[in-house]
Amino acid sequence: MTEPATPALPDRSPPGGADGDTAGGTTGRSGRPGRGWRRELGRLAEVAGLLGLVVTQPVLDVLGRSPDFFLFHRADPGEILLLLALVALLPTLAVGLLGALSRLAGPAARAVTHTVVVGLLLAAAAIQVGRHVTPLRGVPLLLLAAVVGVAGAAAHRRWRAPGHVLRLAGAGPLVFVALFLFASPTSAVVLPRGEGGAAGTAQSDVHPPVVMLILDELPLVSLLGPDGRVDAARFPHFAELAGGSTWYRNATGVSGWTPYALPAMLTGRYPAQGVAPHYAQYPDNLFTAFGGLYDIRAEESITRLCPPSRCETPVSPEQGLGVLVRETGTLLRRIAAPVDSRVDPEDSYRERTRAEAGVNAAEPVPADPTFRWDNLDDNQPARFTSFLAGLRPTPRPALHFLHLLMPHSPWSFLPSGARYDAPEDLPNDGAGGWTELARQRHLAQLGYTDRLIGETLRTLRATGLYDRALVVVTADHGVSFTPGAQGRGMDAIRAAADEVAWVPLFVKSPGQRAGRVDDRNWQHVDLLPTVADEAGIRLPWRVDGRSARERPRTDPGKVFYDRPAQPTPITGGVPGPLPPPTPHPLVGTTVGDRPGGGTAEVARLGAFRAVDPDAGELPALVWGDVPDDVPDGTPLALAVNGRIGAVVPVVPRDTGGRRFAALLADDRLYQAGANRLDVYRVAPDNSLRRLTLSAM
Repeated sequence: MTEPATPALPDRSPPGGADGDTAGGTTGRSGRPGRGWRRELGRLAEVAGLLGLVVTQPVLDVLGRSPDFFLFHRADPGEILLLLALVALLPTLAVGLLGALSRLAGPAARAVTHTVVVGLLLAAAAIQVGRHVTPLRGVPLLLLAAVVGVAGAAAHRRWRAPGHVLRLAGAGPLVFVALFLFASPTSAVVLPRGEGGAAGTAQSDVHPPVVMLILDELPLVSLLGPDGRVDAARFPHFAELAGGSTWYRNATGVSGWTPYALPAMLTGRYPAQGVAPHYAQYPDNLFTAFGGLYDIRAEESITRLCPPSRCETPVSPEQGLGVLVRETGTLLRRIAAPVDSRVDPEDSYRERTRAEAGVNAAEPVPADPTFRWDNLDDNQPARFTSFLAGLRPTPRPALHFLHLLMPHSPWSFLPSGARYDAPEDLPNDGAGGWTELARQRHLAQLGYTDRLIGETLRTLRATGLYDRALVVVTADHGVSFTPGAQGRGMDAIRAAADEVAWVPLFVKSPGQRAGRVDDRNWQHVDLLPTVADEAGIRLPWRVDGRSARERPRTDPGKVFYDRPAQPTPITGGVPGPLPPPTPHPLVGTTVGDRPGGGTAEVARLGAFRAVDPDAGELPALVWGDVPDDVPDGTPLALAVNGRIGAVVPVVPRDTGGRRFAALLADDRLYQAGANRLDVYRVAPDNSLRRLTLSAM
């Protein structure tokens, strides 16, 4: 006779998957005290695992690959470590505190709160993953993320396995921090390993002063007039520079990204590794070679190739932990958004003006009452002011070096030096007139850069350095404004290499007075050996470039590096000028009364009611919206105080709700005080119908 089967005991484990909350509070599932704190630690580990995937990993991945971010803001290792701690710990601690507070309402409320948090974090992770693996954006991606969040929260509540996986993932933030500190390109900035670098030796007894001005994001074609020469009417000071120096018209940069391009220029070697543009990674460079014989006066921007023992930056950009936190918060918002960001991260690298940095003017403000229309002095970049102030003869040979982020975006200057505001997400490419507007803004800022070149030449002549010095003016790379290939990446290189790779390069040797043109195959790895030769310095390391004093290359081929150690061949010779823009016949004409009809919305309309040119700012960029029944391509004329300053097409509405934007760059359109802005719809016969404006 068999014994009766033991009856199955009812399952007394509480619902809640890995949570296991019961009405018993901290006594836990088995009724034993002390299990509550263990459960809370488990929940904290789950939150840490999810936040590691949603916040820590993507933020540290971007920052780890962007040492230029920390170099530009002159962050010291202590500030970077504090930021690292905030990114890795603060979100987890904040959510953990929320959970602790919810426990005051009872175990059930605590369990629900944790489930909701898990669901929200899973949804946030789904947004990031979905943006990379699906074409969905905006509301459809949010809906998909919501479904993933709800399903994930339900699975976490129902089964134990998801909770166990998340608790194991709780170690993730520590792994991401370790990778950032020891394996990322930024690691050299946090943990620099020596200053290294061999000093150059004298190869002659002549060591002239050296003045190097490296501009940023400047295509050669932007300077050219219809005859293929520097456009003297638009850029008189670049033309003046060309008229007294050797213009290497066939000069090309080696990369479209400054952290690769500039080290190649200053080491003479092609990009070989994806490392920080830092003296610990590039110990053999211009500054270490010249440091034994020259006083170094260097103003770098997004590199730190000059060791602190040899030079310190007199004027730094906006810096401090607060700035790092603010910019990191902006980065996180872009990472978490369900749409692609149109903003170039390097647009945050903006030169502070002299006034913002609290730097005195290099020269007194002129007494001419019309000077208010020339804001060159008001808005002069602080580091440029410091650079000018240092251009003085010295007993010992000096190297004066400035890498100036001009005319690099963000574009915010008119040729006069006046500034204007613009949305940071304004498209630079796409249908309609966005690409042409970007080119106009670039050329306007280049006009202002030309004024800075004029100030440099004037200062060199006034101090007596011009004749004695080796003067070098160039740019690290260009940028394409070709529709469909805007920017500086490989798509732009393939479609418009003449805009991205070819850059202006002017070298004035000591005593040189007559200008000449040299069309040799110059690549920017040739810069350091050429400067060293001119300065009587023998480089103690092997370089890939060759001095301009040597025989030119016989091979016309060139290479460009989108990634280190991966050269892309580019072909072509000296680029020809781009077709000049054809201004609309209405631009510059005076407008009287016109019949009304239609409406438009304009952003910052109130800025025209109180214009103060003395403040150095003008409402020169106008953008807005028109009704849907206005066809794309419809021309709009924009006039200030009765004079038309621009004619632009209506385009499909962008993500910011804008259907038109125009740059009104002529300072003469504006007057102090109240100004009137009018927008007209242009008919095929160029007749105008005034639109009624309202604030956008």
